Amino acid sequence: MKSRRMRAVRTPGGLSFRFAPRAALVSLLLVAVALAASVVLIGIGDFPMSTADVLRTLTGGGTKAQEFIVQDLRLPRVLVALLVGAAFGMAGAVFQSVARNPLGSPDVIGFGQGSTVGALAVIVLFHGSTVAVSAGSVVGGLVTGVAIYALAWKKGVHGYRLVLVGIGAAAMLTGLIGYLLIEANPSDASRSVAWMVGSLSGRDWDQVRPLLAVCAVLFPVVLGHGRSLKMLEMGDDAAYALGVRVERTRLVLMLSAVLLTASATAAAGPVAFVALASPQLARRLTRAPGPNLVAAACMGAALLVTADWATQRIFGADRLPVGALTGMLGGCYLLWLLFTERRAGRI
Repeated sequence: MKSRRMRAVRTPGGLSFRFAPRAALVSLLLVAVALAASVVLIGIGDFPMSTADVLRTLTGGGTKAQEFIVQDLRLPRVLVALLVGAAFGMAGAVFQSVARNPLGSPDVIGFGQGSTVGALAVIVLFHGSTVAVSAGSVVGGLVTGVAIYALAWKKGVHGYRLVLVGIGAAAMLTGLIGYLLIEANPSDASRSVAWMVGSLSGRDWDQVRPLLAVCAVLFPVVLGHGRSLKMLEMGDDAAYALGVRVERTRLVLMLSAVLLTASATAAAGPVAFVALASPQLARRLTRAPGPNLVAAACMGAALLVTADWATQRIFGADRLPVGALTGMLGGCYLLWLLFTERRAGRI
C-alpha cells in the first residue's frame, strides 16, 4: 500500500526524494479550485464583471475603471483570503502533528484567543489604529504561545498535555475577552465585536504585504522541517532514534505556526475553524500519512476564498462576515470530528 502512495524519484545529480502522486494531484486540484473561486469572487460586487473581463484586467488589458476596481478594491481582499487560509491551514497541520491530536488546532488550544486578547487590549485600552491592532494581535499570539509552551513543558512537550493546557488557556483568555468587552465604551465594543467575528471586508494592500512577507519566510521554514515533523508523529523516542533533534525541531515548528496564526489573525481577525478543518480534510483527500503541509495550506486557501464567495453570493456583499459562516460550518464539523474520534476510541 505504501509503495502505491509514495514513489522514489532520483535525479541525474544523485539526489533522491519520495513523491506522493495522489497528494500532489489533490494539492493541484485545490489550487485550481482556489484560483477559480478567486476569479469569480473578483467579479462579484456593485460593479459586476464577467470572468473574461476579470482575466483580461488581471493581465493588463482592462479599462481604467476595471483596473481600479480589480487592482485597488477587490484583488487585495482575495489575496488576503488566500494567504490567511493558507497560513491557518499550515499552522493547523503543524499543531495537530505536534500534538498528535486532531483537536490540536490554534483556535481550540488558545493561540487564536491570545491574538484576540492582544488586539482587543489595543482597541479597548489604547484606542489604537488598525496597524496597532494588528501588532497587538501578533504580540498577543506570541505571548500566549510562549506561555502555553512553558506550562506544557515537563521533560519535553507532549501531545495531550499541550492540548489540555491549551484548552485551559483558551478558557481563561475567553473570560479575559469578555472582561475587555464589558470595560469598553460602546464605540470600542462595537469595533471589537466586528473584529472578533473575522472579516475580509475593506482589506487592502496594507494587509497583503506584511502577511505575504511572513508567509514567504515561514512557509519554507515549516516545509524544510516537514520530514522531521512526520517523524515526530511516531513519538519522541522513535524520532530521537532517527536522528531528529526533537525539542529544537518542535520549538521551531511551534514558533513558526504561532507566528502564522497571529499574522493571519491580525490580517482578517480570528476566522474560526479553518485551521481545525483544513488538515483533516486534506488528509482524507490525500489518504497519505504525515502532516500533509502543502495540501493543508491549499485546502485552507480554497476553503476561505470559497466561503467568502458563498457569503457574498448568498447573503449579499459584506452583509455576513466570512468568519460567521466558517464558525457555523466549523461547529458542525467539530461535532462530527468528536463523534468519529469517539467511535474510533481515541477520545
